[in-house]
Amino acid sequence: MIKLVALGLVLFVTITLAMSLFQNRAVFPTHLVGRAGPLPAGTQRLSLDTPDGYRLQGVHVPPSRRESAEGLLVLGFAGNAWNSADVAAYLSQIYPDADVVTFHYRGYAPSTGSASAQALLADAPLVLDAAIRRIRPRRTIAVGFSIGSAVAASLARRSDTQGLILVTPFDSLKAVAQGHYPWLPVGVFFREEMNPVESLRGLDTPVALIAGGRDTLIPTRRTEALRRKVPNLVFDRTIVGAGHNDIYERPEFRQAMREAIVALKG
Repeated sequence: MIKLVALGLVLFVTITLAMSLFQNRAVFPTHLVGRAGPLPAGTQRLSLDTPDGYRLQGVHVPPSRRESAEGLLVLGFAGNAWNSADVAAYLSQIYPDADVVTFHYRGYAPSTGSASAQALLADAPLVLDAAIRRIRPRRTIAVGFSIGSAVAASLARRSDTQGLILVTPFDSLKAVAQGHYPWLPVGVFFREEMNPVESLRGLDTPVALIAGGRDTLIPTRRTEALRRKVPNLVFDRTIVGAGHNDIYERPEFRQAMREAIVALKG
């Protein structure tokens, strides 16, 4: 019995140490991001230098219906395994009247540096400033997918962000991790915390929330915990039967995205 307990303890400590050491790679799997697909006609490449010496690369997709363009900038923030250029192409299909800008996160090729929660959150206002300088929009909406929802939410305090669309979002990344590994002391070693609840606390920035009814990566309870804390939730839609990844393939999701941006306009 003593040997079994000792073996179990060794195994527990080994797994905990491994989770701690490889945490960043699990949260930011830069090695899993595929090459970008074809970009819309007229797409322009962007580049941004950070104060600490790294370079972020991005894309700008102009409105495809220029005659009906409304001065709207949609600033997109990808999920942790989604190529940001593909996000721009996807958003431009949903919002053909908008200028769409996305940047590859730090550490995600072709951007340089190393990804971390701290880096993504620090780079977000730089990306916003660069996009606004370039487009000079009348309105700016930040759209975040999955982990990108936390990055988008971090811009809520900016007066030049007129609304947020948070897709498959969560209240706390540490809480998500703890839920997946309830038998590990995640709170002790988790370093990549991103907390949209804190970002939105006390603010009246209008927020649209879209979730998947069968999301197992971001469980319903984590989205619900955020939902209860959003001060100004103007649109809330759950796509029944949709999971974390297949939600984007559903026509009702695209319709919800269009309705969300209308709701943000008030």
